[in-house]
Amino acid sequence: MRVLLNLFTVVLLSLSLFSIKVQSSDNIQFESSPYLELKSVGNQLFSRIAANQKEIKKFPLLMRDIVEEELMPSIDYRYASYKILGKHLKKTTKAQRAEFSEAMRRYLVRTYATALTKYKNQQVIFEADKPTKGKKIVSVKTQIVDLNAPTIDVIFKMRQNKKTGQWKAFDMVVEGISLLSSKKAELSKKIAKQGVEQVTLELAVLTK
Repeated sequence: MRVLLNLFTVVLLSLSLFSIKVQSSDNIQFESSPYLELKSVGNQLFSRIAANQKEIKKFPLLMRDIVEEELMPSIDYRYASYKILGKHLKKTTKAQRAEFSEAMRRYLVRTYATALTKYKNQQVIFEADKPTKGKKIVSVKTQIVDLNAPTIDVIFKMRQNKKTGQWKAFDMVVEGISLLSSKKAELSKKIAKQGVEQVTLELAVLTK
């Protein structure tokens, strides 16, 4: 399990490459291709990290600010949170769902920021562009290539927002193992035993 978690930590940094933006002209939205935009947006993020290396070493929490600004707008943390709640979702109030989603968002910020500090210029190879018309969920295959480690196969699960048309990440599958499913399995028993409010508090503590 520890080896698996270490693998997940390494792979989490690649999720920062996943940021899909819907462009607009005169407030008219149109679909963008998730396949084509991954690399360019990833380069923008890592350029900012590279430009702030000295500051990040002095003030490590700066990485969280970068994650908040560059990555989180493209992570569907609310949808992921609801998937994690699973069968417990119907038993929660609107306020409980909102608090759990926010705690999960902060947890992800901390996790991604930690993972990004371990970035060592690994190469990410993206799947070629494909039509996405009519699809609301798309899986994008990638490979993380490190000269000093085995190549890792990763599939990013992306969901298109019905209202905005924006594509956001809600899960990734590493060597056949879903991070979302793993987190759901971890928290589901706790929620059943302790309640969603207690689990929310525990997640909140982890982000401090």
